[in-house]
Amino acid sequence: MPLVSMRQLLDEAAKGGYGVGAFNVNNMEQIQAIMMAAKETKSPVIVQASRGARKFAEDLYLFKLIQAAAELNPEIPIAMHQDHGNSFETCESAIALGYTSVMMDGSLKADGKTPATFEENVAITKQVVDYAHERGVTVEGEIGVLGGVEDGHGAGGSGLDHITDPDQAVEFAERTGVDALAIAIGTSHGAYKFTSKPDGSVLKMDVLIKIHKYLPNTHLVMHGSSSVPKELQDIINQYGGKLNPTWGVPVEEIQLGIKNGVRKINVDTDNRLAITVFVETPEKFDPRDYMKPAREAMAKVVAQRMTQFGQASHAGDYKPVSIEEIAKGYKNGSLVTKPLVSK
Repeated sequence: MPLVSMRQLLDEAAKGGYGVGAFNVNNMEQIQAIMMAAKETKSPVIVQASRGARKFAEDLYLFKLIQAAAELNPEIPIAMHQDHGNSFETCESAIALGYTSVMMDGSLKADGKTPATFEENVAITKQVVDYAHERGVTVEGEIGVLGGVEDGHGAGGSGLDHITDPDQAVEFAERTGVDALAIAIGTSHGAYKFTSKPDGSVLKMDVLIKIHKYLPNTHLVMHGSSSVPKELQDIINQYGGKLNPTWGVPVEEIQLGIKNGVRKINVDTDNRLAITVFVETPEKFDPRDYMKPAREAMAKVVAQRMTQFGQASHAGDYKPVSIEEIAKGYKNGSLVTKPLVSK
């Protein structure tokens, strides 16, 4: 099966009332772990790469690995997504490679650190939408700014510094025509999200619910949504790691989000923790001896998330539509890009 449209994956998730995990990758073992989990749970999946991942692995290596995953698992719908594109050129290069979805994170300037103005965000996101939709490629935008920094991207600070304004979210969706909208509700990039289990004072689920009420047919995205399980932290520290106590986003809060319009959930830190290699048998130096259990550990976490997000068992629900057909749908208006607003 060729790589499929993320728009179709999210549209089908909306029909089924479930979310789809978007899992970041940097190398072959991570891709294999995600596909092991997708095959086990019969889940559609979004595989995504940051700018840092593309640089680390080299573009063609990484993309060919994703193509191999699609060929080896023809029963699994896979969308390939550019995570946190910082410019038109970044998104354009991903589309040229064959990515079926891109994120234009215009909430930050091209340096990936400085918050942009609302008008700057609208302008650059609309430019990417026009270009991508002509080619059948899905576009995710962001309004509001997440806290923290990961992979060289992020404004730093608290997740509460730039919470999404629901009225701006409506205007942004209407003016850009994005397929998916990432919002800031208090989450942050990286492992160190919260110093205690988050509650309503730091995780603004009421804002998410209000945005969904205003934009009932817009696919919402939760970034910074790793749960950072204590058991993974404990394993790392048991073998000499030095992780400070930290809390991620509780799965039950993500599930509440899914009930209120969240269709894409970004997970990276949990997988990084799971695949981090700590050697129980230090006499073994063959990478296969330690990468195999590391890969299996990550696959276990991904399968668990797929089940919790509700995407498990939905891989065979629908026949993938070609990217060429998606492009025709954008052009003739049968694939709606302007949101239904309910205010």
